[in-house]
Amino acid sequence: MNAKAAKEAVAPRPEVYSLAIRSKAALYGAWMPLIKGGGLFVPSTAPARLGEEVLLLVTLLDEPGRMPIQGRVAWVNPPDGTHNRPAGFGMQLADSEAGRALKQRVDSLLAGALQSSRPTFTL
Repeated sequence: MNAKAAKEAVAPRPEVYSLAIRSKAALYGAWMPLIKGGGLFVPSTAPARLGEEVLLLVTLLDEPGRMPIQGRVAWVNPPDGTHNRPAGFGMQLADSEAGRALKQRVDSLLAGALQSSRPTFTL
């Protein structure tokens, strides 16, 4: 395999985004429990394509440090969207140890609130 073919065979690097969620209300708005394995809404004006692989650096509430979470774009709110929802995308968490740990942590933080009828950033 020549150098050009090797370069083309390497998978593209995922886009990297940061998300800091500072309150339970913001976490409720961003959490997407209906997506298999869970998902998070990432406010962004950058174009996102369904199925695109992304890396998200997440800070939850007052926890120290950022958690790197991989996933794929599963939802897109366009910049000119309706219903006063912010532009951005929903990321389905990868079925990985980090993804499962984040889902468990969010489910714990939002216990009871997930049955609410309050609107979120996506539904």
